[in-house]
Amino acid sequence: MDKELRSRQWFGRKGKDGFIYRAWMKNQGIPAHELQGKPVIGICNTWSELTPCNAHFRELAESVKHGIYEAGGFPVEFPVMSLGETLIKPTAMLYRNLVSMDVEESIRANPLDGVVLLCGCDKTTPALIMGAASVNLPTIVVSGGPMLTGKYRGQDISTSDVWRFSEAYRSGVMSDEELFVAEACMTRSRGHCAVMGTASTMACMVESLGLSLPENAAIPAADSRRKVLAHLSGSRIVDMVNEDLKLSDILTRQAFENAITVNAAIGGSTNFVIHLLAIAARIGVDLGMDDFNNIKNIPLLANLQPSGKYFMEDFYYAGGLPALMKELHAVLHRDSITVSGKPIEENYLRSECFNRDMIATMDKPFNLLAGIVVVKGNLCENGAVLKPSAASPALMNHTGRAVVFENIEDYKAKIDDPNLDVDETSVLVLKNVGPKGYPGMPEVGNMSIPKKLLEKGVTDMVRISDGRMSGTGFGTVVLHVSPEAAIGGTLAIVQNGDIIHLDVAAGLLQVELTEDEIIRRKGELQPFENLTSRGYVWLYQTHVEQAHLGADMVFLKGGSGTGVLRDSH
Repeated sequence: MDKELRSRQWFGRKGKDGFIYRAWMKNQGIPAHELQGKPVIGICNTWSELTPCNAHFRELAESVKHGIYEAGGFPVEFPVMSLGETLIKPTAMLYRNLVSMDVEESIRANPLDGVVLLCGCDKTTPALIMGAASVNLPTIVVSGGPMLTGKYRGQDISTSDVWRFSEAYRSGVMSDEELFVAEACMTRSRGHCAVMGTASTMACMVESLGLSLPENAAIPAADSRRKVLAHLSGSRIVDMVNEDLKLSDILTRQAFENAITVNAAIGGSTNFVIHLLAIAARIGVDLGMDDFNNIKNIPLLANLQPSGKYFMEDFYYAGGLPALMKELHAVLHRDSITVSGKPIEENYLRSECFNRDMIATMDKPFNLLAGIVVVKGNLCENGAVLKPSAASPALMNHTGRAVVFENIEDYKAKIDDPNLDVDETSVLVLKNVGPKGYPGMPEVGNMSIPKKLLEKGVTDMVRISDGRMSGTGFGTVVLHVSPEAAIGGTLAIVQNGDIIHLDVAAGLLQVELTEDEIIRRKGELQPFENLTSRGYVWLYQTHVEQAHLGADMVFLKGGSGTGVLRDSH
């Protein structure tokens, strides 16, 4: 290796400075030769017992360490803030940018030559990549893996069934006791959600971008092969440091286009859009909302919940993401470089599919409807997103009367009210759940069907909001409306009874109001006020960008580089 190790700026010094850096590392029992001449590899760990998806990461980190030692590097594990989607309030998305700041500063300020990112739950993956991208050291990602498929009364279940169970419970079909039993049956092993929710989508995003070794996306967390992959990743990051293979070498425009293509074929989460936009802005790749429209007409190849019937465990046994990417060979940028140092086609060309009902071919796809559709119109000038494979075909071109909820509290108070003026043709509209308005843009966009309609057998309606939806959710749901209501977007002035028209094929979302009426109503809006005047939430609400830009903070776009701010010793 020609380039001097970055860690030498700390451990290779003479006199007082080197004394301080080495001495305080030696109090952990580290001999001097470990600190001089070996690549120092940081293991960025989002382990936390408050993040159940990532609760096995201390064990996984040990496998990474074995690989680093084997390849001649020296591992140092460090914690960063961890986001558990299931527990944190008001929403994990509020803190994604904070975690990215933690990661960026932890990497840049410390004597690291390369980094292994350990991530699993929804926001930990994009947050870690965003932070690492802004520093741009050699980096490899190891995902935590999906949990094993749930088993309940002879049926396979997963996180997607939460929404079905909820509607069954609300309509009286499912009892408290049955719901209690089901929750233990669903989460029966370590790992993140067992379907193509956001966590699995992020793991697939990582592999399709070229940031991980092959098969990272789908190996179950409980499978010993997950530890083997972690070990191999630890070995590989040492080689990456020696080759000076950085994130900017991998995260090219072509890599992002590959990720978008793969996301269409797997039926990935709509959250993919907001996270990929944020990552692209950190590494300096020009990516916009229109890039996510399925212009290549990629069909749905993965028969996975919530768009299909199988689970991530089945996906792995069928050949995993390499087998699916092999079907996309003709439409991928095959020469995009990955963390292996080789073109991405090397990751999948020798793979095989072992279940054609699970992974379909381009000639005989599982569903012709796939990807994410970006719609625009006077209701969302900067765009909104919808996932066709999870929607009802009959509602893809729909005109209906708006039933408006001004905020999440208004929605909760009214949705089950028997006097709610709503029918199955109505369009449910939820305001003020965007990045600034909530704050943090929660996963409340897939609003429940009003109880009075559930009892009539209605299972889907057009729903529109400036919030997000869980990747495990489904339905004809329009999300990420931009500009959001809180900053005076047209969504803010929609009233009960206004006529809304959705035409997915035409990429159109309109409220049938004249331009003069829209201007008049906007003139009556009250100015937005931050929820608080202090701390991170104030910082977020003051500086967060809109959904169509990735909902990052404006001052975090781009990179800080590898240099430290000041040399204190």
